[in-house]
Amino acid sequence: MKKLDGIKAIIFDLGGVILNIDYQRTVVEFEKLGVPHFGEIFSQFKQSSFTDDFEIGKISENDFYETVKAKTEVDFSFSEFCAAWNAMLLDLPPQRIEILKKLSEQYRLFLFSNTNETHYNKFITKVESDFDILFEKTYYSHQFGLRKPDKFAFQTLLERNNLVAEETLFIDDSYQHIESANSLGIRTLLIQEKPFFELLDLK
Repeated sequence: MKKLDGIKAIIFDLGGVILNIDYQRTVVEFEKLGVPHFGEIFSQFKQSSFTDDFEIGKISENDFYETVKAKTEVDFSFSEFCAAWNAMLLDLPPQRIEILKKLSEQYRLFLFSNTNETHYNKFITKVESDFDILFEKTYYSHQFGLRKPDKFAFQTLLERNNLVAEETLFIDDSYQHIESANSLGIRTLLIQEKPFFELLDLK
């Protein structure tokens, strides 16, 4: 396996990096429920403030559900909401798990994901129970109380784990998150078309 020069720790994003996701599927499912403008409420790059609050655990799952109903003015059930909201979550290819296991032999691995209670509950049913032990520490934003691209979130993660920014690689699929990490001196890798293990040239 190729060694990353000067890197001692790697912080991974989850959705779009390790877990395959498709935001458009959630938009389509809400359209089926009668919400043609749902894409204006939630998108990958620009979220409404109540979605941000949900991602840092500031509001409950039920509060978020009720707020979505109020904003969309459509009366769908909680189970319909969960199914549509979770539609974006796809598969986690087994080979990525194997790559993480190999990486853990050489690097300290961390997970930092902007997520929420509904997505998290669905995600843990998709993966093996020992997923989190692939990492030294996992930071799910709704539990952490902080989310990307907040610089304080990155700084907190570095300080709590005695990480040196210049010796840390952050891998994410959102430019604004990469930019924030870069501003603290963290080395970064933006995932776009290819999966992380191809970009890292890991054999």
